[in-house]
Amino acid sequence: MKTSWRSASMVVGAAAILALTTACGQGSGASSVGSQNVGATAPAGGYGSVGAGTGASASPSNGYGADGQQGSATQTSPAGQLNVASNAELGKVLTDSAGLTLYRFDEDTAQPPKSNCEGACAKAWPPVPANDASAGAGIDKSLLGEVTRADGTKQLTIGGWPAYRYAKDTKAGDIAGQGVGGKWFALAPTGKKATLASLPGLSVRKDPKLGDIVVDKNGMTVYRFIKDQAWPKVISNCTGSCLQKWPAVAPVDPNDTKGIAKKGLMGFTRPDGVKQMTVDCWPAYTFSGDTKPGDTNGQGVGGTWYVMAPSGKPIGAPKK
Repeated sequence: MKTSWRSASMVVGAAAILALTTACGQGSGASSVGSQNVGATAPAGGYGSVGAGTGASASPSNGYGADGQQGSATQTSPAGQLNVASNAELGKVLTDSAGLTLYRFDEDTAQPPKSNCEGACAKAWPPVPANDASAGAGIDKSLLGEVTRADGTKQLTIGGWPAYRYAKDTKAGDIAGQGVGGKWFALAPTGKKATLASLPGLSVRKDPKLGDIVVDKNGMTVYRFIKDQAWPKVISNCTGSCLQKWPAVAPVDPNDTKGIAKKGLMGFTRPDGVKQMTVDCWPAYTFSGDTKPGDTNGQGVGGTWYVMAPSGKPIGAPKK
């Protein structure tokens, strides 16, 4: 059967549209270009501003991240036998004999060991006493040491780094101090910062309130901007100062993802030259107001920013 030129063109055109829809289309949700709503930046205090979950950080009264709390008897007691705990967000984490997470402070030094956390800081972050500390399974005992603090007490060091507990950690497994102020981090058994390097480029985390959400290789929550566009062309409407508050997620190999929908899973180059990852062709971002894995402070900010689901949809966004 003969096919006219006009009929053939229509067939080709329809196939092209279908292919584009499969690669970068979405049935609904493409928004027109509008004014940006960049939300609020969550400033981090010198010793820890703990986000309030609204997109803006609530500065604690003393600026140390623990609202003036004194360390409990458990937090100021000897560490006993140190252990290695497996944390879903941080990997291998060093704990004391009670299972409380041990931390290190970026303003300290390891060579030579020196603590720069005194006064109110030491109340929020009780130094771990050096006496009675011993190495459990998976810990090199040669890494354990001590440093004399300004008040004359001996503080435990791991790989030279002074070790602390956090006043807001109340039970074994808590990691409320992770990333506080951008200077406090859970200790790995080596004395280094506990790392999320083993996570895929993008993966799924179960959030107690939002369900399955997308996280990046560092475990940080990934967001969608509802003023962006996915079809017929990927467009990010977050530029300039917006991009500073909502950093673009760098492209990752689709094979370096776990639990994420493969449709429209690709990178693209923005007009400003920044390369950005997309899920279902929607540009992906993190939030500068999230200071540690598990934070979702960007959820609902400005009524335009929402946590991204593994399908690429914005969780909790109003239906149009």
